[in-house]
Amino acid sequence: MSSQLISTRQRLIQAALELFSAQGVSATTTRQIAEKAEVNEVTLFRNFGNKHGLLLAVLEESAAFKDLGESLVRRATPPGNVYQALKDYASDSLHALERVPEFVRSVVGEADQFPAENRRALGRGVTEANRYVAQYLATVIQQGHLNTYLPAEKLASLLNGMILGYAVIEFTSEFHELWEDRNDFLENLVELFLHGAMSPSAESAINSLQGGFTTTEVADLPASLVHEILQQSRKFGVRDYALAYVLFGAGLSATEITSLERSHQIYDSQGHFLQITIPGFVRQVPVNQWILGKRYGSFTNNPLIKWLKSRKDAQTAMFMNDTGTPISESELETRWQVWSEALLTPQGQTPTIAQAQQTWRVEMLMRGITLENLSIFTACDRTQLQPYVRRAKEKAALEQATRLDHKPG
Repeated sequence: MSSQLISTRQRLIQAALELFSAQGVSATTTRQIAEKAEVNEVTLFRNFGNKHGLLLAVLEESAAFKDLGESLVRRATPPGNVYQALKDYASDSLHALERVPEFVRSVVGEADQFPAENRRALGRGVTEANRYVAQYLATVIQQGHLNTYLPAEKLASLLNGMILGYAVIEFTSEFHELWEDRNDFLENLVELFLHGAMSPSAESAINSLQGGFTTTEVADLPASLVHEILQQSRKFGVRDYALAYVLFGAGLSATEITSLERSHQIYDSQGHFLQITIPGFVRQVPVNQWILGKRYGSFTNNPLIKWLKSRKDAQTAMFMNDTGTPISESELETRWQVWSEALLTPQGQTPTIAQAQQTWRVEMLMRGITLENLSIFTACDRTQLQPYVRRAKEKAALEQATRLDHKPG
């Protein structure tokens, strides 16, 4: 087969995929496909026989399903928050379907008119994409230490079926009252899976009864290591020192820190707070001056305030990178790696940036904050915070045992 013939075939497949996606299979003619591919219509018939033959090639050779599945796996390692991992996947899948509504309508509404060979190819494509989704879910299940009532492949099939069903209803009907909006569907879908198809592992369930440990493994950092990281960050300038200070002093995630704006800071002689703004929800968190026994300034004079007062630019973002643009999560992660280079946790591991937030939460509980108030500051429910409660109790017990050991018998 000549290179010219291969090129022509691929042009026809790509043209067909674009037209099928834009206007559906039925509404697309072989003449339109040939014109878009810049070939004679006879060439299309010679290569594929008819439109259904070309559709078969699209399903088998365009790798549309495979690309969708692979993109989900490549997109990112699922976050530690299982709820968010599932919601991210469902949201991404819906976005992919919403980009090709006409193709979805055609495939669903006209599949009974396709030759059996085409329907089999459609089934193989869906199965291939499902394998990638199963890999994604398997990682979510492993990271969340979950038990499931079905294998990951079956869970992927159910999840995809529900997502496709929602898309078909949205694409083909109006004025339904099944969900308030897209986000309402996503939240209910994830809740169904978390409480219907998945559960904490047996060990986690036992620990939950004994003290609340569920699916999050808490690995807070010792005071000496925290202060060493803060001192290392100070060596790299006022911005780095402020970043490390907010990580340990306010317990924010990397995502929350990179979304902060200068106007989100509130302070006076009575307190220092940061406003966390996400769509539909706003909360304030305190910025602690005391971090694991050491004081880092005051409400009106601390590393964060010094950084903002040193700024000469007009950018609204609270933290900038070296090029003068808002710092990204990956850049913040890089800065953390620089500060913590050559440092090890008591377990012999390199400290991770997520451990800063875990350390703050445990410290707040150790200092007497109520679970209800910590829930307000973190936007986490009580179940999500139970691992931190257990860890705080463990640390309190160890401290008490140490004090008792210093007393004469």
